[in-house]
Amino acid sequence: MKKLITHNGSFHADDIFACATLSLVLEKEGQEFEVIRTRDEETIKNGDYVFDVGGIYNPKINRFDHHQKSGAGKRENGIEYSSFGLVWKHFGLSLCDNNTSVWKIIDDKMVSPIDAIDNGIDIMTPKFDGVIPYDLEQAFLVYLPTWEEENLDIDKIFKEQAEKVLILLKREIEVAESEVRGTKLILEAYEKSPDKRLVQLEIPFPRYLYQRVLSGLKEPIFLIYPSSHSDVWKVEAIYKSFDTLSSRKLLPENWWGYLGNDPKLKEITGVPDITFCHRNGFLANVKSKEGAIKLAELALLE
Repeated sequence: MKKLITHNGSFHADDIFACATLSLVLEKEGQEFEVIRTRDEETIKNGDYVFDVGGIYNPKINRFDHHQKSGAGKRENGIEYSSFGLVWKHFGLSLCDNNTSVWKIIDDKMVSPIDAIDNGIDIMTPKFDGVIPYDLEQAFLVYLPTWEEENLDIDKIFKEQAEKVLILLKREIEVAESEVRGTKLILEAYEKSPDKRLVQLEIPFPRYLYQRVLSGLKEPIFLIYPSSHSDVWKVEAIYKSFDTLSSRKLLPENWWGYLGNDPKLKEITGVPDITFCHRNGFLANVKSKEGAIKLAELALLE
């Protein structure tokens, strides 16, 4: 029975995510384990894995704290490690079947942001007063007692949240593996495109995936792809970069805002099977692939 040791009392995202990661490692190995939350020095000394407590970072003896005066190092981009980052650094690759691309997706998406927040590093300044995205960690820290709640079992809450994170982490790894495979297919479609400004996909990938891949290339302006939930083809503008929703080129403005097979839209575009153009000009629906290709070619000329 392996002992996973962390501190008791209140918790942050880094310790529940570190706990979930180590739990997943041991689960994968078929190893039984227990989670112990304490600050008792003797118990900590005898732990098999100690994280976010103990004042030691030494992966050779499975010690993953970052609170010591010297810290526990930082990434090349300057983000310091928290206990989650340290555990992921040493065990994450094995959970990703040694696929470095999958490992990096998880590190960028989940691990680095949590490490940054835990170390007081700003990675995102809000554009609107009082409006901030709902952080990943808040979905789990919301279960901590409020100032009005008493006699709640913090250790029980910690373990419950770590179990939820374990399920989430497994799913995120599966999704990241799919993203790596999808990225390869999107790049292959780009390479096969006679006109690199127009990329055509035969599979309805998630928007964040194709936008991330294609906005990282210089040429793509419009993407043509089948809908995942209806019998239409879509023409979509590619972002200038993945960190903005601003498009490289919008569809012609006189197409915008027409709905439901409006005959005016068919007349304006000259594409008889167009059915919709978004009122902000970044997306249009056409009943056929041929019609979508024609629409995209016309949009390039405008």
